[in-house]
Amino acid sequence: MRLFRRSAAGRAVEPVDALLVGLGNPGPRYAGTRHNVGFEVAGELIERWELAKPKKRFGGLISSGPIGPGGPRVAVLLPQTFMNESGRAAGPARGSFGLPPERVIALHDEIDIPFGEVRVKEGGGVAGHNGLKSLEQGLGSRDFRRVRIGVGRPDSTDPETVSRWVLGRFNEGRERVRELIEVAASESERLIEGLEETEKEEEEEEA
Repeated sequence: MRLFRRSAAGRAVEPVDALLVGLGNPGPRYAGTRHNVGFEVAGELIERWELAKPKKRFGGLISSGPIGPGGPRVAVLLPQTFMNESGRAAGPARGSFGLPPERVIALHDEIDIPFGEVRVKEGGGVAGHNGLKSLEQGLGSRDFRRVRIGVGRPDSTDPETVSRWVLGRFNEGRERVRELIEVAASESERLIEGLEETEKEEEEEEA
C-alpha cells in the first residue's frame, strides 16, 4: 500500500516511482529548438500516459500519475527556470517525492550524438551541458539517469556557433523530428520498465 508523505511545505505528496525531467527553456521564443527537445519528449509522455494537465510547482510545470492501470507512478517535470538553472526545480521535486538520484531521469538534447539516435545512460559526466550541470548541483549527485536525444553537431567547435546551433530550430523536417521525439519517449518507457524489473528482482532476493 502506498503511503502519503509530507512535503517541506506540509502538503501531502503521493509517492512516485520515478521523476522524469525534460530539459529546455520556457517561452515561445525557444519552442521547437534543438535545446528544447527534452520538453517535447516530456510533453509526449504526458500525453501518451494520459497524465493530468501539468500544474505550477517546484519552479516548473509538473504532472503525475500511473502509467496505465496498476502501472508504476511517475512525475514529469518541465522546469521553468531556464536550462542552466534546471536543478533549482528538479532538486526540490526530488526531495518532495523522497526519491534517490537513481530514480531521476533527465530527458535532454545531445550534440555528440547524430540526429535521430537516442541513447540511455546511467550517471557519468555532464560533458559541458549546462542543464545537466545544474541537475548535478540540484540533485547533489551525478547518479541520475539520462535519455540522450541526438540533435547532431555543427561543423565547428566555436562556442558561439554551437550555442546558435542548439538554440536554433531543426532542419530535418517535421516528420523526422516527430519520429525522434517518439523514439525518445519509447526509450524512456523502457528505462522505467527496467527500473521496476530491477526493483522486483531485489525484493525477491531479500525475501
